[in-house]
Amino acid sequence: MEIRHSKHESWSDTESTSSNRVGYSGPLSGPILMNNKKSSSKKSARFKDGDDEYVEITLDIREDSVSVQNIKGGDPETAMLATRLEKRPSFGSQLSFRIRQVSQELKRMTSTKAAAPFNKVDRSKSGAARALQGLKFMTTKNVGSEGWSEVEKRFDELSVDGSLLKSLFGQCIGMNESKEFASELFEALARRRGITSSAISKAELREFWEQISDHGFDARLQTFFDMVDKDADGRITEEEVKEIIALSASANKLSKIQESAEEYAALIMEELDKDNLGYIEIYNLETLLLQAPSQSTNLVTDSRILSRLLSEKLVPTKERNPIKRWGRGLAYFLEDNWKRIWVLALWISICAGLFTWKFIQYKHRAVFDVMGYCVTTAKGAAETTKFNMALILLPVCRNTITWLRSRTKLGVVVPFDDNINFHKVVALGIAIGVGLHAGAHLTCDFPRLLHATDEEYEPMKPFFGEKRPNNYWWFVKGTEGWTGVAMVVLMAIAYILAQPWFRRNRLNLPKPIKKLTGFNAFWYSHHLFVIVYALFIVHGYFLYLSKKWYKKTTWMYLAVPMLLYACERLIRAFRSGYKSVKILKVAVYPGNVLSLHMSKPQGFKYTSGQYIFVNCAAVSPFQWHPFSITSSPADDYLSIHIRTLGDWTSQLKALFVKVCQPPSVNQSGLLRADIGKGENKPRLPKLLIDGPYGAPAQDYKKYDVLLLVGLGIGATPLISIVKDVLNNIKQQKEMEEGIENGVKNNKRKPFATKRAYFYWVTREQGSFEWFRGVMNEVAEYDRDRMIELHNYCTSVFEEGDARSALITMLQSLHHAKSGVDIVSGTRVKTHFARPNWHKVFKHVAVNHANQRVGVFYCGAPGLTGELRRLAQDFSRKTSTKFDFHKENF
Repeated sequence: MEIRHSKHESWSDTESTSSNRVGYSGPLSGPILMNNKKSSSKKSARFKDGDDEYVEITLDIREDSVSVQNIKGGDPETAMLATRLEKRPSFGSQLSFRIRQVSQELKRMTSTKAAAPFNKVDRSKSGAARALQGLKFMTTKNVGSEGWSEVEKRFDELSVDGSLLKSLFGQCIGMNESKEFASELFEALARRRGITSSAISKAELREFWEQISDHGFDARLQTFFDMVDKDADGRITEEEVKEIIALSASANKLSKIQESAEEYAALIMEELDKDNLGYIEIYNLETLLLQAPSQSTNLVTDSRILSRLLSEKLVPTKERNPIKRWGRGLAYFLEDNWKRIWVLALWISICAGLFTWKFIQYKHRAVFDVMGYCVTTAKGAAETTKFNMALILLPVCRNTITWLRSRTKLGVVVPFDDNINFHKVVALGIAIGVGLHAGAHLTCDFPRLLHATDEEYEPMKPFFGEKRPNNYWWFVKGTEGWTGVAMVVLMAIAYILAQPWFRRNRLNLPKPIKKLTGFNAFWYSHHLFVIVYALFIVHGYFLYLSKKWYKKTTWMYLAVPMLLYACERLIRAFRSGYKSVKILKVAVYPGNVLSLHMSKPQGFKYTSGQYIFVNCAAVSPFQWHPFSITSSPADDYLSIHIRTLGDWTSQLKALFVKVCQPPSVNQSGLLRADIGKGENKPRLPKLLIDGPYGAPAQDYKKYDVLLLVGLGIGATPLISIVKDVLNNIKQQKEMEEGIENGVKNNKRKPFATKRAYFYWVTREQGSFEWFRGVMNEVAEYDRDRMIELHNYCTSVFEEGDARSALITMLQSLHHAKSGVDIVSGTRVKTHFARPNWHKVFKHVAVNHANQRVGVFYCGAPGLTGELRRLAQDFSRKTSTKFDFHKENF
């Protein structure tokens, strides 16, 4: 290649002219000799390719500006590249640097045409087209929709004497979560411009901004390459690859990748440095990026046209008529909540009927003439309180509800999944009733009676005695008074400590007070109900205004519910007494998760999605805590996964950690203990279990298709379902093979589910160790892809972000070579950031038209509304019907 200059100035380059290697686009090395005068001058450069192809560019240099006068030869890409010379540089010394840079790019382009051995990546392919959207340094999440104006505003706030420090660069451009990455980006941008200072001006920041916000893929690729190429020689060594892997892993909170950065750097060099040169160049990086499969390919359906039409069909159309809009919203609400509505309507009607009955009854009694509407209000509230005190026990009769859910058809009209919510609603009704009853008596009835005249008091003598009470204390010290006051105090304590602000320690309280809150305080205060019910019965017997036994109806309301609840507790105590389990395996996983594998008690039968209560006397002999079963009914063991969040779980974990050891090479977890049959068995805490109990997730068997969504530890009940579906698939295959061979199979009857989609979203990379065995088992046995597993790690930046670009490349390369995902450590490939739930539902709806899909969600309540809304929208606007179920979590 020849380079000539119209002023006969010599340009030199260390790049060998005989080299046939292409794709070099790093900064040129070697001097450029030219007259950098302020007077106007025109310069031209000609680039010769072979013997007869030239590209000639004529530049007009005036003062500190450059303009392109003429371009001869080349193609549109050459012309576009040449226009980069027209940018006004901040410093005169950078002018020659720009000319060097464009010259080198032109050399790369012309040499590409002559080099036959290298096949340039075809960017027209679909996979490459998606990859070109990647390597974005700036997104709307960084700076919103304002762009440079937002960055400029931040510069004005953060700068000191007109300069922005490197340490504040990340905050200025919106990379608050990736300060190390932003620092490396700053150094790369400064290095390209010859800036050695640790602070930049607004003009320099504007140049930085224009480069990192450039929509051109080549510009983004060059910026990323410069971040890796720290010595600016146009070549990336293995050590530099290792550093950028560690930086990307740190930015995405992937500690395991950070620890293995050296191993992954060697993998990249092995793949890209085929000639063992000890370095790779920018075209190697481009090849790796453009050939990496997109993260979102898993959601591509068989019919793109149908998918697009479906998207258009689901665009909400706003009804202009407010009455019709309100009516349609009401219809949707009734359709989705009719079970809850009729139950609440019935409950409110009964409460209102009882209140009205007692109100009218006492209005026609002599006491009304003295106490007025105060006594009618108090007695009406008392009647509803009796009813609610009886009713509140029924939703917590777990065995009864499990039996009704599993053995009867009542679940069609009764929302058993909302038993705890209904328990809370009834508790609110009790609080209102007690407030009205106690308030009317203490502030109205008693003062009126004390101030009544002798004539007014005459009809009251049969109830309060011949001698009129002379002070307020007379009412309080009596049996009716002190039992009522004691009940109000105990109920208030239990009700307040049951609120989520106190039960989950959400309030920032002083330490002495905070010790009195939390789950333990909630649990013990709730068991004050034994005393409350005893006082309630006594209070209901010693009444001022009712002396005949058959008019004292409190015991009538409570008899059946209390008997049922007492039987429930006896069954639990009896059953848990002989259901002590042997610990088979203990594992402590990242994320403060304790996994326990236990022996299955004889005759213990359960369905995936159900839960058990666990008691450990070494922690507390009285407390029982619920945990979802993570093993499958077909497994010969029982397993649970416990996340340590409160006092009880932390103490339980501390007990088991004492017997654990670091795992071997092929084992998962931070610590573990596999209890064998040897003589040196560690001394383990004794566990009792009670259950199983019904949960929303157990209804999965009636659906042909399942969409399972779990957030963090909320995946526990869904993992059991995944394992059961896998076992069902195995069994169906065995039955088919048995029928072909004439062998009769006496195993359980397979259920309806033929397809399952499991989406697990978690913040921490270490969380994937919890169920690594299940993931690998599904990947190994599910040859027909009946179960789709989708793991999402939200600590990793979304697809297309430059901070996760190298992780994406490395993930694809490693998975292709070994079949193992570098993030999860399983055969299931991990996706980054949060799922697009609209696309997820669309994917399922398109693939399963005219079918009913069971959507089961377990996790934080924040996502419940969105998933329920999407299930409703797709059910109404497509032929696929989605039934949404929320696990109480």
